[in-house]
Amino acid sequence: MMDYGWGMGIFGPVWMFVFWGGLIALAIWLIKVLFPSTDARRRDDHEVQPSAQEILKRRYAQGELTTEQYQEMLQTIRQ
Repeated sequence: MMDYGWGMGIFGPVWMFVFWGGLIALAIWLIKVLFPSTDARRRDDHEVQPSAQEILKRRYAQGELTTEQYQEMLQTIRQ
């Protein structure tokens, strides 16, 4: 005789809920990763851009500027 009863038993609906819930959560996460909000992009852009003084210090440290050039540019930035 064939068993046309509970199928996967009492845990069948539980596993179905876990599967679909996980699939929906994965889809939402993937959409958030692929399409970040404009606020997140603005915040990231702001954090990435160094200040003018930081750029100047870096250029001086790398030897691109002389001491006189560095001091002159630093005073111009501070005004």
